[in-house]
Amino acid sequence: MTSPFRATADALAAEAASLQQKLGAGLRTLPGVGDVHYGVTPREEVWRDGKVVLYRFIGETAPTATVPLLITYALVNRPYMVDLQEDRSLVKGLLAQGQDVYLIDWGYPDRSDRFLLLDDYINRFIDGAIDHLRQASGVEAINVLGICQGGALSLCHAALHPHKLRNLITMVTPVDFHTPDNMLSNWVRGVDIDLLVDTLGNVPADLMNLSYLMLKPFRLNVQKYVGLLDILDDSRAVQDFLRMEKWIFDSPDQVGEAFRQFIQQFYQGNGFIEGGIVIDGETIDLKQLQMPVLNIYAEQDHLVPPDASKALRELVGTDDYSEVGFRGGHIGIYVSSRAQREVPSAIASWLAQR
Repeated sequence: MTSPFRATADALAAEAASLQQKLGAGLRTLPGVGDVHYGVTPREEVWRDGKVVLYRFIGETAPTATVPLLITYALVNRPYMVDLQEDRSLVKGLLAQGQDVYLIDWGYPDRSDRFLLLDDYINRFIDGAIDHLRQASGVEAINVLGICQGGALSLCHAALHPHKLRNLITMVTPVDFHTPDNMLSNWVRGVDIDLLVDTLGNVPADLMNLSYLMLKPFRLNVQKYVGLLDILDDSRAVQDFLRMEKWIFDSPDQVGEAFRQFIQQFYQGNGFIEGGIVIDGETIDLKQLQMPVLNIYAEQDHLVPPDASKALRELVGTDDYSEVGFRGGHIGIYVSSRAQREVPSAIASWLAQR
């Protein structure tokens, strides 16, 4: 009869030997990895306003859709998450569905951008890009896909300029910022944003990244790096890991005044629900959204909980409102294998019906 202590010792020895093999494989794998690249789909610049650039993606075949689809991403991260790599690309999936896909790249703000307002992002950059696409394509209204914070900005634009949008799609977009399970919102509501912005000017990217990492400190600061040991013998898996790490920490600073407005009117004031979002003197009223709206949320999202997104249903003015939940988290909805199969086809199918 084998002693349980002997069995435990044997298991520990086997685990130690496996770890040693993984570390040895890592010494061979890592030197050959080199720098990782992102953005697999060819693109061309079609419009620019300062640091903000509008890109058109070029698919393997010409688009069959006659209405452009503009992606507006969040200000707090770089937008190449939607085109991260060959097998993880929302853009590639949309192109394969025949869409004519464009993306606003916000660039990297510096001190010269310190006093830009939400009005600049909504009525200058987003509206300028949309006007360019309307003129270039010869259509009166285009389709917009707003993602995360970019979805909130797109909702504001749609309320101010509803005649310029044919269809609006929001993805993992916060609408009710005061749901009980929104940990980030609970933190932010207690921050003196005036003091923060008056002291720092633009808000450093490192401060923003630290805030996000501390939402799940063990998982995001320890567990994932322990998990890295299991893939050290797989060069492709290591490249995937490093590519994601590069995106996480490749964050722009946040423009001081626009950040102040967004935190105060959205996170602290919960303006979509309570009212009080004012852009260039105009109050945002989501009842102005009479165009069809598709709202996509992630069922395990810790940054934008499902209820925070689904609140949109009761606020829009359109009767053509659709809502779709996908399994996964805030990032998984772009990069998981399930998302690659389901999200682009769901968007394209919904647009085709309209």
